[in-house]
Amino acid sequence: MTPTDTDTPRTFTLADFDFVLPPELIAQHPAAERSSSRLLDGSDATPVDRIFRELPALLRAGDLLVFNDTKVVKARLFGEKPTGGKVELLVERVLSGNQVAAHMRVSKKPEVGTTVVLTCAPGSDDGLSATLLGRWPDAQGALFRFVLSNNLGDDPYSLMEKHGHVPLPPYITHADSADDAQRYQTVFARVPGAVAAPTAALHFDDALLAELDGRGVQRGGGRSHGTGIFGKHSLVAGCVL
Repeated sequence: MTPTDTDTPRTFTLADFDFVLPPELIAQHPAAERSSSRLLDGSDATPVDRIFRELPALLRAGDLLVFNDTKVVKARLFGEKPTGGKVELLVERVLSGNQVAAHMRVSKKPEVGTTVVLTCAPGSDDGLSATLLGRWPDAQGALFRFVLSNNLGDDPYSLMEKHGHVPLPPYITHADSADDAQRYQTVFARVPGAVAAPTAALHFDDALLAELDGRGVQRGGGRSHGTGIFGKHSLVAGCVL
């Protein structure tokens, strides 16, 4: 590459970002201990494979780590249209009252005003349902606005906690379990609202946080209830960088 090459804009296509990831290399379950996962250290010219619990040794007193205290909610709900067609909802956010904005997976989109009967937790029959009000945030929005309700008048967060499923990433192929509800959550999660965990933070455990504190590493806080890996990229078919 000549010096002038670096000044020449290059056109990228989506295909330039394709790569092969063998399915057998995608872990379907977390490491037995959070901090025993692997950590890639790129601080030198040659990257080094480490264990996550080695992180404190790579930091200095006075360094600042900012933690996202968002808490993953059981935002995945399943149900049926009046016609019998299957529906899957992924609630991205709770709006005012009992209204929610959700992604909808369905073979044929129901008409506005349709009420979907949602599946309740085993042993429960609360009359859980979702009525479609339209798209969100506007008529061309990617999400759908629903009224989420049951016979008990529970709020959406209570309904999801009781009847929903853990929104595991799309590359995890097994059904969610009680273990997933605990492990797909950071140890410092506080405020419900996320449909995707801040995955880089899943590897911190209480012992590691205590060691960071002991070394004088500072901790800050923030909150982002994002869709993370469920969100689609915003690249166009060809872009110039």
